[in-house]
Amino acid sequence: MPEMSSYEPGTPSWIDFGTTDMEAAIDFYEGLFGWQAAEAGDPEETGGYRMFTLDGKAVAGGMETQDPNQPPAWTTYVTVEDVDASAARAKELGGQVLYEPMDVMTAGRMAVLMDPEGAVFALWQPDEHIGAGIVNEFNTLTWNELRTRDPEAAKTFYGGLFGWDGLEFGAMSGYTVWTVDDAPPEQGKGGMIDMAATDMPEGIPPHWDVTFSVEDADQTAEKCRDLGGSIVAGPIDIPMGRMYTLADPAGATFTAMTFRG
Repeated sequence: MPEMSSYEPGTPSWIDFGTTDMEAAIDFYEGLFGWQAAEAGDPEETGGYRMFTLDGKAVAGGMETQDPNQPPAWTTYVTVEDVDASAARAKELGGQVLYEPMDVMTAGRMAVLMDPEGAVFALWQPDEHIGAGIVNEFNTLTWNELRTRDPEAAKTFYGGLFGWDGLEFGAMSGYTVWTVDDAPPEQGKGGMIDMAATDMPEGIPPHWDVTFSVEDADQTAEKCRDLGGSIVAGPIDIPMGRMYTLADPAGATFTAMTFRG
């Protein structure tokens, strides 16, 4: 099982979602992925944050939205050495800091940012919590993908912030993989798709998507509907496998994919 003990700086390491109905979300994700939910600590200190585990290892988090104008969504966290320095650098590169750097009890230190095109993501400086304890396993996080309408601006921003290089992935024309230190695309930190070159509706804003590996994408999509979620798009067959864009009962979207090979 691909268990993790640490993440290199510049690597997506954690994900969590905001929802308008936590109990419904717990029922949904426990039923869909076999996760187990528990309070992350004293609710007065955590704000009701829930930790989801699989086989005893942390895989994701969730919390009810505090702002009525905040839509339910998944957030990607990228590990950094110094959250304060990275947040300051993001401002220099044209990004915005939505939530200034803050300590999360003894778990670590975080900040929530928005890139110049409007995609929201977070920074994570680990202490006791490194991020996901299992990845690249069925029903766990496998990929993080930026969806933007200005790939060149994204390359400038994320390259300046994390040292990422945007390389074209030969198996998919026009698809970008984020790498560091001249690593091949197969060792990418994540990906990027040009929304303007796809059939995504104009009303969908730039965002970071999270992908979960599943044993059977078709069955997962049907189970999603049975549990009160919805199929947003799919099935979509690409060289790497078969995928669906799904939404949980509150509307937070994510990708479920069966990988080939």
